[in-house]
Amino acid sequence: MEDKEYTELLHNAFSKLPNLEEEHQDFVIPKVDSMIQGNKTIIKNINAIADRARRKREEISRYFEKELGVPTSLEDQRLVITGKFREEDLNKKLERYFNVYVICRECHKPDTHLENAGNGMYYLVCEACGARYSLKSY
Repeated sequence: MEDKEYTELLHNAFSKLPNLEEEHQDFVIPKVDSMIQGNKTIIKNINAIADRARRKREEISRYFEKELGVPTSLEDQRLVITGKFREEDLNKKLERYFNVYVICRECHKPDTHLENAGNGMYYLVCEACGARYSLKSY
């Protein structure tokens, strides 16, 4: 095979490959949509956050409860937090949750799940690359 023929075949093969730059999409951590009513802060989009994280609403509620040190409750489609908290502070806590309990440290993809290891420990298992990390419970 001549160099010219090889180059044409190579060019033809590359032209049929998808453009990776167009298909590349970064995972975006959702933002909290909250409001303050009296002495309570209500996260209105807890279901969307849980869906994006592929976690149960109860797990995210328990995380906020522990991080903020106040009781929380799930009412209909909302998470009710006792106390007044700014949206920026809630977004920081949510970002930390995603970085620790959702996003893989190896491939940076959110395609993970938690496995209970017992003794208050969990494993974060990545379905994309197979990485496995031990975590303390929240």
